[in-house]
Amino acid sequence: MGLADFERKKDEKINGVIYDMSPSPSFKHGIINNNINRIIGNNLKNSLCLVFMENLDFKYQPEVNDDYLCPDIMIVCDRKHLKGGAYYGVPKFVAETLSHSTAKRDRTEKKDIYEKAGVEEYWIVSPQGSVEIYYLEDGRYVLEQNYMLQTDKEDEDYNADQEICLKVFPHIVMTLSDIFEGVF
Repeated sequence: MGLADFERKKDEKINGVIYDMSPSPSFKHGIINNNINRIIGNNLKNSLCLVFMENLDFKYQPEVNDDYLCPDIMIVCDRKHLKGGAYYGVPKFVAETLSHSTAKRDRTEKKDIYEKAGVEEYWIVSPQGSVEIYYLEDGRYVLEQNYMLQTDKEDEDYNADQEICLKVFPHIVMTLSDIFEGVF
């Protein structure tokens, strides 16, 4: 047996169904996640909150079953709900970066799960340059912003310098160009 035989495959379990998330998404997916993770992590120093990137399962209804998601980016603040490789509380923030194999689930089932769980802010980021930001209001997600990156300074819709802050953490600010740095 080689080392690869012992490595855990990345997967998610929704309504008892396991979804294999292999093979890995494009390198752009990783760059975007790293950019967002780095900005958030740098701004959560000396905080009780932690940011995780693709390496912590979210057990979204542990009292009912053992289903789990593996968010691309997740901020957790209630450390007592961290157990092993999973989080059993409610994340403050989740971002999913779309890939061909997960895009539909990220926009439908997973969005509904995060909404029902009470995740206050949910971002759907596309490697093609868009960011959809949903805020939880009265138990339902409302699309607060929808940005499509425009980097041509001559274009009237230029928005690469558009600042976006996290609702729950308003001191965490990033621009669209920060999110997509190294992608375009």
